[in-house]
Amino acid sequence: MSASGGTKAIVAALSANLAIAVAKFVAFLFSGSSSMLAESVHSVADSGNQGLLLLGGKRAKRQATPEHPFGYGRERYIYAFLVSIVLFSVGGMFAIYEGYEKIKHPHEIEAWYWPVGVLVFAIIAEGYSFRTAIAESNQTRGKLSWTEFIRRAKAPELPVVLLEDFGALVGLVLALGGVGLALGTGNGVWDGIGTLCIGVLLIAIAIVLAAETKSLLLGESAGVEDVEKIKASVVDGDTVTRIIHMRTLHLGPEELLVAAKIAVRHDESAAEIADAINAAEARIRAAVPIARVIYLEPDIYNERAAAAGTNPGKSPDAPATPDEPATPDVPAASDVPDASATPDAPGTSEAPGGTGTGSGTAPGGTGTAPGGTGTGGGTAPGAGASSETGASSPSPAASDASAPRDDSGH
Repeated sequence: MSASGGTKAIVAALSANLAIAVAKFVAFLFSGSSSMLAESVHSVADSGNQGLLLLGGKRAKRQATPEHPFGYGRERYIYAFLVSIVLFSVGGMFAIYEGYEKIKHPHEIEAWYWPVGVLVFAIIAEGYSFRTAIAESNQTRGKLSWTEFIRRAKAPELPVVLLEDFGALVGLVLALGGVGLALGTGNGVWDGIGTLCIGVLLIAIAIVLAAETKSLLLGESAGVEDVEKIKASVVDGDTVTRIIHMRTLHLGPEELLVAAKIAVRHDESAAEIADAINAAEARIRAAVPIARVIYLEPDIYNERAAAAGTNPGKSPDAPATPDEPATPDVPAASDVPDASATPDAPGTSEAPGGTGTGSGTAPGGTGTAPGGTGTGGGTAPGAGASSETGASSPSPAASDASAPRDDSGH
């Protein structure tokens, strides 16, 4: 809905309600009909409601401030919610009270031509206002039914005016019926029953308006058509390959926030990614002009993380964890060289039964042992390097091979 279209419907409704309110009060003063009094208060409340809608539209145009960096677009939702409260209390509850009093203390209607004439005039004026609201709504309603339009509309003004005018027309018919039955039967109770019906109708409309504007106040996403347009605009098939997840939020009827994590190619430079993001933002604004605030976060798409449900776009109930980058292949254990297999160093000694290589240095000297020859200063078999200082200690085999001993074995 355009702002101008909503304003036109509001002004038409305000003009009609002010004229009708004056006429109804005059008819009440001359006839004493409780239905006319209830309808008079109803028209005054409607006039105040249109004033609230115009005030909300004006305040919503204020520039953003540091305290409200996203602007004041939701002012229109707040004032529409106030309209529902006024319609419930001043309109509906007052009509029910008047109807109850009229049923409890009925009296004959005097000067019947006043209420009948005013009601006919009011039906014509409300019909004009209702026709204007329908014409303005049809410009944005598209193929939606009236129920779907009221439930899905992001701008509250037209649904409010539509429901108010519809309720006013039905209420006028009820008031005319109550007055007619009271005149025909001579029983003023019928006038009170008509007033009660008007009150119940206004309360029902107020509850519907309150529920819809409450949803807008809490924050609604973009419509289905706008979401599809945004998705089609983001991906270019070159640098931006897909949307990992996306969120939209109406900051106001004509202000949309778009936040998305997009997949880019891993070999793109930072400058190329920045250019791709700027181009995607331009495409989004061209497709959906109300997308005023856009945040795009580049990332590398990870199929394993998405399949596990860590993608908040696929699984809203799952914890929102960052997408994991692809992990490099880890070589198998058999492919890693054995750290213990070091090349033979000079000065190795042969031990009985085989040859061993160690990193420890045996004490100087030369000794001869049965079954093998040890060379002083060589590396003893099986000696291990120290992890403290890098120095080595002689192994028992090295000590036995290098230490001189006598024939007794000592």
